Amino acid sequence: MSGGVDSSVAAALLVEQGHEVVGVTLNVEPREVEAANVERADACCSLASVEDARRVADRLGVPHYALNFRDLFRERVIDDFVAEYRRGRTPNPCIRCNEHVKFEAVLHRLHALDADLVATGHYARGDRDPRTGRWRLWRGVDARKDQSYVLYPLSQALLARSIFPLGGMTKDEVRATARRLGLITADKPESQEICFVASGSYADFIAGRSPESARPGPIVDTAGRTLGEHRGVVYYTIGQRRGLFLSSTEPHFVVEIDAERNTIVVGPERELFRSGFAVERMRWVSIAEPAGARPASVRIRSRAPEVAATLRPLADGRARVELEQPQKAITPGQAAVFYDGDLVLAGGTIDRILPERHRAVGTPELAATRVN
Repeated sequence: MSGGVDSSVAAALLVEQGHEVVGVTLNVEPREVEAANVERADACCSLASVEDARRVADRLGVPHYALNFRDLFRERVIDDFVAEYRRGRTPNPCIRCNEHVKFEAVLHRLHALDADLVATGHYARGDRDPRTGRWRLWRGVDARKDQSYVLYPLSQALLARSIFPLGGMTKDEVRATARRLGLITADKPESQEICFVASGSYADFIAGRSPESARPGPIVDTAGRTLGEHRGVVYYTIGQRRGLFLSSTEPHFVVEIDAERNTIVVGPERELFRSGFAVERMRWVSIAEPAGARPASVRIRSRAPEVAATLRPLADGRARVELEQPQKAITPGQAAVFYDGDLVLAGGTIDRILPERHRAVGTPELAATRVN
């Protein structure tokens, strides 16, 4: 129970269904955030959220516990977040939190809590394939709130012991249920994604922990010509246009971040379109790893539209992805999640972009291009 409306309603529905429910809130708030004494209504890990969760549990008549996972969160989420940006990548910390903290770590405590399953307020659905016996993950019915993208790392062992009571509901229905039950979280705003940044920008947060990532360096074009100076690789991401301060008749966009050489590579917008990328740390979710290539739709960012692709498994948990239509600003460090309709097939971390570049979306050359 994060102290938000979604987990509050998930707990309430399980109580209504007759389950024995125990409310658990994870205290992952970094000590520096606590020391800054900054309270945000949109934070999912603040001390105020712990109190909201306790009050909801009291309203539902269920026991409530706060578990201290600060050290684990720092190691698995914050340190990983900083390390990825130091490499010039753009990670999604919510995915790491779901994988290592909200499910894995909590499941390790189930015996002490005398519990059988973990339930969360995620908008997703799970079941078991009657033919193969494999546990499956499906997107939530509310397309606006579907969170299957951030749940792809869940292993078969984790899916087997996890339930998602809100998977068949819309957000409007969830809020209406909270109002019907008189829950104090009914109209609470959405939590922000990067909950561990107390104030300022995430880039300043990273620079404070990793000063070398904020060293100035050259901005070059794709031909290697120096055009200007950047303020530090941590302040840039693929596709970024603002903050470059370059004089040119044509807008420049960040097309590559070479953290090893402390260099930002820029180019015109057409340079952002690519038709393939490599994925690492593949997790096969609802299906076993196939022996060969498989068609799928892929989402390359949490709110990006899905596009048709061919997924080719490789050795050592890697895969090659070939897109039917090139996409803009494919970003190393982000997750690529693969679907068959509503079914989550697999997911992994975008490792590198295949070198082919394209002129513009919609041109005959672009539409006909395939990655060999």
